[in-house]
Amino acid sequence: METVSVTIDGKIYRMACDKGQERHLIALAAQLDQYITHLKKNFGEIGDHRLSVMAGIMIIDEMEEIKRENKKLQQEYDALLRLHNERDRTMGKIMRDTTQRIENLTNQLLKDDQNSPNIQEQEQENFETHASS
Repeated sequence: METVSVTIDGKIYRMACDKGQERHLIALAAQLDQYITHLKKNFGEIGDHRLSVMAGIMIIDEMEEIKRENKKLQQEYDALLRLHNERDRTMGKIMRDTTQRIENLTNQLLKDDQNSPNIQEQEQENFETHASS
């Protein structure tokens, strides 16, 4: 554990934190100090305890707003994901249907080619018939 000194509302507090978390703890304390400074400017000296409670409520309120926004974004993301998946399934079906149609047409052409005389042979016969006339 590491020990860090932070200043909140002009008072120095020594706090323990995990190694590597020192900067993060200092930044959090600075944010809390900003809340308390803001409240003191708006309400004056109303006592440390009351300022701390009001700052905590403000922070929780902001957290709740962030949660609501996150939930809204998650719902929008889920809707977009459903739409994407639906379109992906539709495209897959279109590709399967198109592939099947191409295979059917190819098979039909091969079948027609096997059932009819070779075009070159037919042209040769026509040429010979006209040449001997």
